[in-house]
Amino acid sequence: MTRPLGIIFLTIFVNLVGFGIIVPLLPFYAGTFGASPLTIGLLFAVFSLCQLVAAPALGDLSDRYGRRPVLVFSLAGTVVSFVMLALAHSIALLFAARIVDGLSGGNISTARAYVADITQPKDRARAYGLIGAAFGLGFILGPAIGGVLARVSYTAPIWAAATITLVATAMAWLWLPETVHRAHAGTGNPFRYLPGLLRRPVVRRVLAIDFMYWFAFSVFQTTFALFVARRFGFDAPRTGYFLAAFGLLGAVIQGGLIRPIVRRLGDQPTFRIGLVCAAVGLVCAAAAHSVTALAISLVPLAFGIGFGHPTMSSLVSLVGRGNEQGRVQGAASAVESMGRTLGPIWGNASLQHVNESIPYISAAGFLIFTLVLSVGFYVGEPEPQG
Repeated sequence: MTRPLGIIFLTIFVNLVGFGIIVPLLPFYAGTFGASPLTIGLLFAVFSLCQLVAAPALGDLSDRYGRRPVLVFSLAGTVVSFVMLALAHSIALLFAARIVDGLSGGNISTARAYVADITQPKDRARAYGLIGAAFGLGFILGPAIGGVLARVSYTAPIWAAATITLVATAMAWLWLPETVHRAHAGTGNPFRYLPGLLRRPVVRRVLAIDFMYWFAFSVFQTTFALFVARRFGFDAPRTGYFLAAFGLLGAVIQGGLIRPIVRRLGDQPTFRIGLVCAAVGLVCAAAAHSVTALAISLVPLAFGIGFGHPTMSSLVSLVGRGNEQGRVQGAASAVESMGRTLGPIWGNASLQHVNESIPYISAAGFLIFTLVLSVGFYVGEPEPQG
């Protein structure tokens, strides 16, 4: 691991600890304001929608002024949003906090551009695997800290998340070196050049896969707390502990297994194996009626996420030509944000109006459809210009 990659890993890890505190807590916290499952889904969705709006501008700013200042700005915006969340006294203020976080939320996309700057294409799956491990480790400590502090009050974990993210901001400001940009992070509004990219079959296929993949996983992520609360009577602390164990398994997979498996099989076969594992895990979770059965079902799901997240990012990076990497990454960020906007709405609405199993069964179905889309083409060298 190079020094810049190590520092970006630590920065994202600390940031994701704060994020990991909030995600399992938000449904319970919003519930104290009388929020329905659909409203909770909208709280998750509005964040991704605002990211979709703001990401092009943040990407252009990172190209113009550097990755480091944009990353610092994004992290600082997250701190402000957490403070607003802790001080909220209505659902409207919860939405305001999520909007602020979304509009300033370029931290992950900027980190991905940073990784593209400092790695060669052949090394990106491993590098994105390390970023995935930061996610996994963040979702070990974050939910665990949230679970412990939720016994004090629902706002105690939120203040802790604000403090931890402030530490990440300071780390990025003090220690993160700037890069010489090999790939542009932003090239304006992605919807201007998305039609042109979609006319190319391989790019169109990969972006469709990217959308479906993140749609399905956002359904799982944003309905988990309500699913376990309804079926097993989990409270916020127990949900946090359960997600911490899940995050531990995910970190082991993404940090230790992804490199040799991708080296042996390649990005696409590894990605397909991940889709199958995740779909099996979601179906088993939907059918689980004991905590033990649920825990067992999350094992293949963790393998699915561990195999799928870094290889999905790598596949996106491989379909862009050298002079348009920024446009492809911008288009990918746009379709991912759309998936993370629509997924929580679908998942939480179906949970509210049908039952708690439907989100997971439908998410598994979307992953199988993604698997079908991933068959019959090859992603290797970027398409030649012509």
